[in-house]
Amino acid sequence: MKTRARFFVLGIVVGALLALPLGINVGRDAPLLSNPFEERDLKDQVVDRVKETTSTALEDARETIHEATKPLAQAR
Repeated sequence: MKTRARFFVLGIVVGALLALPLGINVGRDAPLLSNPFEERDLKDQVVDRVKETTSTALEDARETIHEATKPLAQAR
């Protein structure tokens, strides 16, 4: 029984040590296996967000234009 408890505690400790950097990267919108303690410039963060929002806006505009230019269904 002691060995099971020891392995359980060891698993908790190892899991916490592995989950901490992954959680930090998820919170910073960084790739999972990147350095979680690396300082990112504000300029890089702004550029990433602008690229993301413009691509989303362009995709939404493209979809809206596509819907607006569909031919009307013929009524019989």
